[in-house]
Amino acid sequence: MKIVFMGTPDFAVYSLEALIGAGHDVVCVVTQPDRQKGRGKEFSFCPVKECAVKHGIDVFQPAKIKDPEAVSELSKYEADIFVVAAFGQILSEEILNMPRYGCINIHASLLPHLRGAAPIQWSILNGDKETGVSIQRMEKGLDTGDILIKEAIPIEDDETGNSLFDKLMILGGKLVVRVLPMIEDGSVTYEKQDETKATYASKITKEMGLINWSDDADRIERYVRGLNSWPSAYTYVDGKMLKIWGARVTEDDGSAAPGTVTSVKSSSFTVKTGSGSLEITELQIEGKKRMNAGDFLRGYKIEAGMKL
Repeated sequence: MKIVFMGTPDFAVYSLEALIGAGHDVVCVVTQPDRQKGRGKEFSFCPVKECAVKHGIDVFQPAKIKDPEAVSELSKYEADIFVVAAFGQILSEEILNMPRYGCINIHASLLPHLRGAAPIQWSILNGDKETGVSIQRMEKGLDTGDILIKEAIPIEDDETGNSLFDKLMILGGKLVVRVLPMIEDGSVTYEKQDETKATYASKITKEMGLINWSDDADRIERYVRGLNSWPSAYTYVDGKMLKIWGARVTEDDGSAAPGTVTSVKSSSFTVKTGSGSLEITELQIEGKKRMNAGDFLRGYKIEAGMKL
C-alpha cells in the first residue's frame, strides 16, 4: 500500500521499519519539527526522522498539521492510508478523510481502556494484569474510533515502563503489518468501542515521581516501576534528590512514621510507608550514577531512624 506515516518517538520507529520491511511504499514521513537540545541548543532529529532519512523517505515537519498549507502538502502524496503512531498532533477531519482507506492509529493499550497520552505507564501504575496494542480507525474523538485488531500481553510482576514500552513497540509493528492486507481486501472487522468501559491515561509529569511515603508500599512500588525510565520515582535525603530504581514490598517494619528508614543491611535498606514497608535495592543520588543499594551504602551513610 501507498502510505504516509506519522510519528515522532522511538515507539513509532519499529512500526515504520516493519512497514518498510513488509514492502509497503512509505511515500512520506510526517513528524514534529526539530527541537533544540543540550547546552549548545543544537537542533537534533527525532528518532522517526532519523529512520526516514536512513531509508531516503521524504520528511514533512509541519508546526501545525491542521494549517491549510500542511493539508495541501499531504494531499500531494495521494496515499492509500495514513498510519499514525505517537505523532503528537491532532489531525483535522479533512486529513482523516483524505486517504482512500482513512487513517489508522497504533495505540499502546487494549482500547477503550487507557485512551490518551501515557497508556504504557498507567497500565503499571494502576496495577493492571495485562495490556496490549490496539489498531484503531481514527476519528475526531481521542482514541475513540473503531478497533480493527488488538492483542493482549501480560504485565509481569517486575515490569517497568521501559521494558513494557519495548514489548508494545514491537507488538505494534507486527499488528500494523498484519492488518493492512485485511484493510485492503476488505476482510477486516470494525469493532465499535464500548464507551461504558473507557478509561483515560493522562500525561505523565515530573511531579508525579515524588514519592508520598504515606501511600501504601504496593502503590509506591508500582510507581517505581511504572515511572522507569522517566521521570522516575524519587525522594530526598539530606536535601539531595534520591531516585529509586529498584524496590520490593516487605512486611510492616515497626510503627515508625512513613518515610523513616527502619533497617539497613549490607545490600539494601527498608523504609516505612503508610501501609507496609519498601526495601530499596537500586537507586541514584543526585549528581551520581545509578547503582545497587549495596554500592551506595558503602559510600553514603544511611542509618535507621533517618527520614526521607
